Amino acid sequence: MGERVVMPQLGESVVEGTVTKWLKREGDRVEEFEPLLEINTDKVDTEIPSPASGTLLKIYVPEGQTVKAGTLLAVVGELGEALPEAPAPAPVAAAAPAPTAGAAAPVASAAPPPRAKDGDLGFISPVVARIAAEHKIDLRQVPGTGRGGRITKKDVLAYLERRTAAPARAAWEEPASGELFRPTEEVFPGAAPAGQPKARPGATVPLDPVRRAIAEHMVRSKATSPHVTTVMEANLRRVVAHRQAHKGQFAAEGVSLTFSAYFAAAAVEALRAVPLVNASWGEDGIHLHSQINLGIAVSLGEQGLIVPVIKDADRLSLLGLAKTIQDLAARARARKLQPNEVQRGTFTITNHGVAGSLFATPIINQPQVAILGVGAIQKRVVVVEAPAPEGGTLDALAIQPMVYLSLTFDHRVLDGAIADTFLAHVVRRLESWS
Repeated sequence: MGERVVMPQLGESVVEGTVTKWLKREGDRVEEFEPLLEINTDKVDTEIPSPASGTLLKIYVPEGQTVKAGTLLAVVGELGEALPEAPAPAPVAAAAPAPTAGAAAPVASAAPPPRAKDGDLGFISPVVARIAAEHKIDLRQVPGTGRGGRITKKDVLAYLERRTAAPARAAWEEPASGELFRPTEEVFPGAAPAGQPKARPGATVPLDPVRRAIAEHMVRSKATSPHVTTVMEANLRRVVAHRQAHKGQFAAEGVSLTFSAYFAAAAVEALRAVPLVNASWGEDGIHLHSQINLGIAVSLGEQGLIVPVIKDADRLSLLGLAKTIQDLAARARARKLQPNEVQRGTFTITNHGVAGSLFATPIINQPQVAILGVGAIQKRVVVVEAPAPEGGTLDALAIQPMVYLSLTFDHRVLDGAIADTFLAHVVRRLESWS
């Protein structure tokens, strides 16, 4: 009997996946590790290579179907071999196919193939794992040139040849595909915002798995919890000064110091001060999380958005936050995230200001209880206190970099006073930065 291709489990909580595209047809000849199909799990696209050389004898799950992990997808073998019966369990759901390039490439077989030591690379092929083990190669340092960034045998052998010449750069040292939370005037100089639909008027844009997942999540969130939004304004004068003074120092570390790190750091401190915001609703009570796992929404243009998660964000310095955000944002846009990197978030920040929006009412990322929206950073005339000639202070007009911050919260868990207390902590931290 031929080699079975099954739906892999690509993360601790990823129990199903959608077949988005078959790259081979029944009767096609395939080589071991050759891309066989693409699947989508948790809005992350993944390419499945063939577990063996042979003929694609049978496809059991068509494009667009969502099935449980472990479900038989196909069989690769030699013509004339006996085929297993079709899987009995019904598919979980149906979704429209999407020919999207994959991310990391797992080997889908009955036995799970080796993983990278820290698990961050997801599934890798046995031949790559064997070469890496024999030569003590850290696969995190090997750039992948396969479909969707998959690390191939050729990549590992090429890395071996140049390893003695110069060490590979860490992920955060690679050029990012664009700064997250840049000053609005740098990304929105009067032109139309990026990512507007390119479909012609009158056309129907098909629902790919990412768009369908976003739609289902947004509708479920609004139906699950009563949404309330509170808005405050913050003066970023001190943050701007600090960033200007330290950009060069961070650049020497290979890190672009963007405003995102400041908003993340301020949110982390506020979550420490008001732990009820770092929680989720349950029928047995309100669960306060021991970890602060910060989600950062990243736009994928017409393909929607994704929220990579900074695990244990409260353990990171400003430099650590900047490094992690730069890495996650770049890999999110390059479709190289792993499923476990978009899971277990406890609080989310979304930056709608990059397209010029002043403030918004974002939808909560369930099962979290709040989401912080960051508006456009604008220079505005505001009233400030200035020293008076005779002593004391007087009101004066000044041009300051200002930003609106909105907190949308679940009114089942948070009342207005608690939500305002949290948001006030964020504002105070930003305005007192030194």
